[in-house]
Amino acid sequence: MSKHDVQCLWEVNAQLGEGPLWVAEQNRLYFVDLKNQTLHSQDVVSGQRRSWTMPDYICWLIARRDGDGFMAGLRDGIARVWLEPELRIEYLHRPFAEGSGLRMNDAKVDSAGRIWAGSMHNTDYAQAIGTLFRLDTDLTLHAADTGYHICNGPTFSLDGATMYHTDSYEGRTYAYPLSANGTLGAPRIWRQFGEGEGSPDGMTVDSEGCVWIAQWGGSRVCRYSPEGELLDTIPVPVRNPASCAFGGADLKTLYITTAREDNTPEQLAAHPLTGAVFAVRVDVAGVPAGRFG
Repeated sequence: MSKHDVQCLWEVNAQLGEGPLWVAEQNRLYFVDLKNQTLHSQDVVSGQRRSWTMPDYICWLIARRDGDGFMAGLRDGIARVWLEPELRIEYLHRPFAEGSGLRMNDAKVDSAGRIWAGSMHNTDYAQAIGTLFRLDTDLTLHAADTGYHICNGPTFSLDGATMYHTDSYEGRTYAYPLSANGTLGAPRIWRQFGEGEGSPDGMTVDSEGCVWIAQWGGSRVCRYSPEGELLDTIPVPVRNPASCAFGGADLKTLYITTAREDNTPEQLAAHPLTGAVFAVRVDVAGVPAGRFG
């Protein structure tokens, strides 16, 4: 029996639940249902829920340091997004050639306020044509690395000197040296995931510098030391946990998004909460999510 009490927060039936984001001043968790083109949020104190229908895939949402709306990854690029008083979208970059089949997938902010965002082919995951982009605070976009199948993450060491980033197709998480000016050094394989563990997907870091990874197909979220040693496992009652983020007043609640995608009808019947968002209390606090700018 697991020591972790995993609770269903919202039975939202997400096709591809991704990008959980805790905004402390709102007591609100945001997350996306990428392929259903929907942004969701819940005030975890009042329970109030809101949803916004987007014009296309929404892949991630990132808060801004100036509080003026959000940054977002849409299918074909990076945009500014305002949710109040009404939905407004202003594209900043559309880096993909028309007809390429590429789309954005996942992103996080480093300690300098830069966004690191990965891309992938939308349907043919065997194609290693994904790029890891860096969006600087002056809004210039740079290709930092290429040759990815399915970009996921990243997350960062507490000192900001290491970036962890995953190619889910390869079942592999890399560690990159990260300089203060945003230059990446040569990556090393930080952890190769084995059969039965599931594929590494979305990730976050805690206040002790350990890395938490949602493991697609593995029905679990795991905590690893900075050296990649398995420290803890949280079983999740679905096949495909997709991402995780810390939140709550003390940052000791781990929120986990999941996906109905890549399940047979029999698997969906066996896991009726597939596509839900879960919450679990843990002993170690996370760190506040980075903000752009």
